[in-house]
Amino acid sequence: MRFQKRSPDRVNVYLDGQFAFGLPAIEAARLRVGQTVEDHDIERLRSVDVEQKAYDCAVRFLSFRPRSEAEVRNRLKRSGTDAAVIEAVIERLKAQSYLDDAEFARFWVEGRQRFSPRSVTVLRQELRRKGLDDSMIAPAVAELDAEAAAYEAARPRALRLSSVAATDPMLFRRKVGDFLLRRGFDYEVTRQVVSRLLDELASGEVQTQ
Repeated sequence: MRFQKRSPDRVNVYLDGQFAFGLPAIEAARLRVGQTVEDHDIERLRSVDVEQKAYDCAVRFLSFRPRSEAEVRNRLKRSGTDAAVIEAVIERLKAQSYLDDAEFARFWVEGRQRFSPRSVTVLRQELRRKGLDDSMIAPAVAELDAEAAAYEAARPRALRLSSVAATDPMLFRRKVGDFLLRRGFDYEVTRQVVSRLLDELASGEVQTQ
């Protein structure tokens, strides 16, 4: 057995002097030099290695940002991982709280509202595309204030169009209104927010932050 240079937590296992497979060091610690290993043990150890590689792939995928269960499944499928191994890895990740669709839904909604507000309708669509069902989505969007989200979405654009608001209010209404409608906000919320922004720009009260 030799520790891998690039992955010091993994060990290369040799059988009869030939490389056989890699193993996590903690699993390899159970083996001894000169030990006789039966065929069924070899298959089990190879299965351990395959699952560990899939697990490591999933953890790397999760290291960039939280992911939904469906996203992790799809990533492992694309890497050619067998269905049974995927199930084992998913259960392991869930047991370690690395995968939690309810928490992912909250993360997604909070991130959108902080950096790029969307309507509840659009958020639902986005989360469904991430593989979440309504039982996970509903609690995450339950407390959203549509008008507040629309205001935060439109405010930066309204500030950039402040000169248009002063010279051509109808054009301002169309540009900002179309922007909000594309974000999924309904007509009534859009109308109220655009009117509010026009009033605030005229009085100099619109918030810059």
